[in-house]
Amino acid sequence: MKVRSATVLDLGKIEDMHRDTGALFSSQPPSVRLWSLVSHTLSALLPLAQDTLLYVAEDGGRLVGFAQASGSGPALALQPGATTLQVLNLNVAEDADLDQVLPELLEHLANRALGRGAVRLTVRVPLDDPMLRTIRMQGFRQYATENVLYAEDPKPLRDVAPAGLRPARRRDDRVLYHLYRKVTPQGVSNVEAPTYREWKLLHEEPGDQYVIDRVEVVAWISVERSSEPSRPHTLRFQALPESGLAEDIADHVLSLTGGGPAWSSLRHYDANMIDALRGRGFSNLLTQALLVKELALREPLREKGLVPSFG
Repeated sequence: MKVRSATVLDLGKIEDMHRDTGALFSSQPPSVRLWSLVSHTLSALLPLAQDTLLYVAEDGGRLVGFAQASGSGPALALQPGATTLQVLNLNVAEDADLDQVLPELLEHLANRALGRGAVRLTVRVPLDDPMLRTIRMQGFRQYATENVLYAEDPKPLRDVAPAGLRPARRRDDRVLYHLYRKVTPQGVSNVEAPTYREWKLLHEEPGDQYVIDRVEVVAWISVERSSEPSRPHTLRFQALPESGLAEDIADHVLSLTGGGPAWSSLRHYDANMIDALRGRGFSNLLTQALLVKELALREPLREKGLVPSFG
């Protein structure tokens, strides 16, 4: 078996493999199948460009797996200076040996990412996915847990506009970075956005954005409305754990969507927001492990000491 860069001639076979893997979700509820369709998309594969890394595993002339990685965040591009790459797609053919193909793909992807200047590689995997055990054995460690919440037609409990609500402005970025560092455990922020520059790449969110400014900014909200009835609205949040704040945010955001299905991905440390959404009809679609592999170890600089001088 060998792993090589994908070519345009491989795309048809990659799409077929991607489609076959999606069939694994056919017995799941419609909402889970919808999540699988949106979160594991091939839209970034076409056209084959330089803003993603795409490799295939080949055995006897037959494709048995593929891996794709790109920059972290919604931009999904290899931004200059980005030090973290995110695995977008990781597939192994159903009749192939998972424990043989997957390690080869991950090792090749890690080596090429390191050559691009990345120092870490991240991947999100459902906790019940059979790939999780093999991925962990390749040096990936879990740094967070993500809950995907979904509701067919959630409704606000109250008609409320949180005090201090206003549209987000570009000059809010520094303040929002400080909010991110306040609400995010250090072990997570050191992986995702250890610097303001990397946070900026991560924070290029689509949709309408708002902040709640009460002397200090206590929350950030993003609402990406769907124009198709079959696709849910996407809700994103960051908020300080103040009493009643999450409930106010949830009610107001649901009044902005205009009805229809909606979902949100929230971390294990977003308990207040998770509880607020569950109280308004959201349920847990699936729980994902967020894993990271450090590609390069950075040694701390030695402290300069005073050396006695004789002479």
